[in-house]
Amino acid sequence: MNTNRKRTSNSKQIFRIVLFVGTFISLWFVPWILVKAWIVPLPGSVQEQVDQTLSYGFDGVIVYVDEVGKPPAFYTAGYHNREQKIPANPNALFKIASISKLYVAVAITKLAHDKHISLDEKLSDYFPELLGRIENSDKITLRMMVQHRSGIPNFTDNPDFWKNQPNTDVDVLQYAIDLPADFEPNKDYGYSNTNYLLLSRIIENVVGYSRQQYFKEKILIPLGLKNTFGSIDEVNLDDVMSGYYVGIDKDFKSENNGMMLATAEDVGIFLRALNDGSLLNEEEMEIYASLYEFNHGGLAPGYQCIAEYHKDIDAVVVQFMNTTDFEGYQWNLLQITHSRVVKILRKAKKL
Repeated sequence: MNTNRKRTSNSKQIFRIVLFVGTFISLWFVPWILVKAWIVPLPGSVQEQVDQTLSYGFDGVIVYVDEVGKPPAFYTAGYHNREQKIPANPNALFKIASISKLYVAVAITKLAHDKHISLDEKLSDYFPELLGRIENSDKITLRMMVQHRSGIPNFTDNPDFWKNQPNTDVDVLQYAIDLPADFEPNKDYGYSNTNYLLLSRIIENVVGYSRQQYFKEKILIPLGLKNTFGSIDEVNLDDVMSGYYVGIDKDFKSENNGMMLATAEDVGIFLRALNDGSLLNEEEMEIYASLYEFNHGGLAPGYQCIAEYHKDIDAVVVQFMNTTDFEGYQWNLLQITHSRVVKILRKAKKL
């Protein structure tokens, strides 16, 4: 009996040693800047947290907070333009990258609801020329594309895409065709920008004009949004927050990659309307909920952002940060600092 107890005690000690060593090794390989961001004491205010992010290598930060029952709040730190030492502007335009997928998903939802498209139609129904060039294009449905379950390769994963950036004369679809599928349609999940590139083109084919004009008619005008645009061609470049990439001495804001731009407030208003049902009617909401998510992030050279609605505190938080890096540490820091802003809001809610 005593022997068994001794063996059990020894086993527990060994387990604790192994757990400690494993934890130590794991922490050894985690960049310490991320560890610091996790463990530093939570500030008492959102502004303090936003100020704190500058110590992690960000050039500029904008945070928009919309809590129910309160006027929207804006928080900034750092620079709108680093070279000219222009302070961050809460009303600056920002390249929202993949947050634009929410707008595309809303547009597809509205077209499906109005019977202009069917979510079960195939990619080849719209682009027969892609038969044999995008594998399974006669099996891939619009629904699968919205849900990233098509298996179509992501054009931004192709090294040749980045070798030719920025080159506006090249159709970026070429970086996704004539390649094997990542998986069979609807058999897996694989985030692919190609899905939304093709969905945007389908929107334009169906309505007969630009997707941005359709967004304007169905989303922007109904919500009173006047600071959301389809590309930098539509805006004053001075209004756009500069974008920086660690190790590269360049401002990325002038690169015309067809990316949507918006203010943090416009994104926040859109996100609340998407989540509270005021943008979509009941039937549309049911379609959308079956298709896509209600929050999103965005990442492009020089620009990264997160837009989230937090139901437990009925708050929308939009965060723009104008510095990115190759390793992805800055993206991790965006996620960490965003979560800390939400923690501060939750803590204040309980007081």
